[in-house]
Amino acid sequence: MTTNTQRILDLAAAAPASHGEDLLLLLREASELYQQGLEGVRHTVAARFAGLSTRDLVAAVNAAGMPCDASQDRVELLLLLALTEWEKTPAAMAYSEMAEDAARRGVSLISEE
Repeated sequence: MTTNTQRILDLAAAAPASHGEDLLLLLREASELYQQGLEGVRHTVAARFAGLSTRDLVAAVNAAGMPCDASQDRVELLLLLALTEWEKTPAAMAYSEMAEDAARRGVSLISEE
């Protein structure tokens, strides 16, 4: 069974040889897996920081290097912590590089309308 991480790495490895619609399909699948991975980390982070006050969460987010303030709610703060953690994973880094390379070649998930 292939994990989401392994599949993202496989997609990222295949991306340089892909073009146009084929690259867009790889990017879409990788994006979906990226979102699933972030959601998994978000659940883990929410459980780990469940007992912290909002004030302590703000301090944790700031310590993680993400700007935030006390006006943000717990959901936002936990998402910032999760994003900080997720972006350091091999899967997230591979996806980011893949998306940047695709964008340089004119392929993006965001339409130019």
